[in-house]
Amino acid sequence: MLETRTISISINRNWNDVYEAIWRPEGFPKWASGLSKSSLAKYGEVWKAEGPEGPITIRFTNHNVFGVMDHYVDVGIGSQIYIPLRIIPNGDGAEVLLTLFRQPGMSDAKFEADAEWVERDLLSLKALVTL
Repeated sequence: MLETRTISISINRNWNDVYEAIWRPEGFPKWASGLSKSSLAKYGEVWKAEGPEGPITIRFTNHNVFGVMDHYVDVGIGSQIYIPLRIIPNGDGAEVLLTLFRQPGMSDAKFEADAEWVERDLLSLKALVTL
């Protein structure tokens, strides 16, 4: 079992409106900094991009009524990294939750750096949907 950390941010906007504003894969580079210098290109059921450490392939969850935005990232090492991402109601607003899985062999420092990176990206997402 992998260690996890769930990082969340509250947004003062209806949860469904937040989901509808950000669920499309081609919109991820607007707030996910690992994709900000790349464009996503669709190839069948997956998307390809240039990640911080080289080419990546991403499979996104289809649009749904539950606010689920899970995605699976293949960085070319033969296994996919699962990234659960949810938009859920929080009163009249929304809570955006991303669960970060600590990958095998990942140092404490790298896991902490990844968590901080996710926090920055969620702040960017919040700024994007509250304009």
